[in-house]
Amino acid sequence: MEKRKTAVVIGGSRGIGRAVALRLAKSGFDLLLTYQGNHEAASATKREIEELGRTCRTVAFNIAKYDEAQQVFLPELETLDSIDACVFNAGICRDNVFALLPPEDWHDVIDTNLNGFYHTVQPVVFRMIQQRRGRIVAITSISGDVGQAGQVNYSASKAGLAGAVRALAREVGPRGIFVNAVSPGVIDTEMTKDLPKEQILPLIPVRRYGTAEEVAAVVDFLCSEPAMYIQGQTIRVNGGMAE
Repeated sequence: MEKRKTAVVIGGSRGIGRAVALRLAKSGFDLLLTYQGNHEAASATKREIEELGRTCRTVAFNIAKYDEAQQVFLPELETLDSIDACVFNAGICRDNVFALLPPEDWHDVIDTNLNGFYHTVQPVVFRMIQQRRGRIVAITSISGDVGQAGQVNYSASKAGLAGAVRALAREVGPRGIFVNAVSPGVIDTEMTKDLPKEQILPLIPVRRYGTAEEVAAVVDFLCSEPAMYIQGQTIRVNGGMAE
């Protein structure tokens, strides 16, 4: 009998998260998806996964809130027989020049993009240590790699996430757990739809935006490849926009 694999995707209802969930489903994973409030998008993604012959459960909560993660997310994790992969994709942006950035926009971004990693991935790591195996992938950003004017809060959160990945990889590598990051460049999603393409495309050597599916392919490799010696790395999927 086929051993069923389970992946947890934090922020899995839309955009890159949806593409990752579908790609993992095609690779044989059953899914547990988290999202915050777009029930219609989550339901649509769930249906697509089930049409691929995999099971999918969804859970809605605010990952920026530790208490919500403990009360809503943790009980869902405890029902899983095993956790083979976890992808942390959730994130928000509140762009503004730093001198005019209100405190709530700083804290909201840090609480979601960085503290949310602790709130959700920490209990997953605990389970994987018990299993002595697992794959963790965090979605960072080119903004965290090179910085971006008007995104000091977002860049800080993503750079912090990349640092957390490197440290965690050293910590849990001896337990058979692989931890890496995937750093997208400008990807054609809802988050980038209002960006000025005419200004951005000349900065990208391949002269186009990336797709969510291209990011998902790299995530799938990191979660699915049976013999892998990649640990604590950030793999950049940015069309050559930055090294």
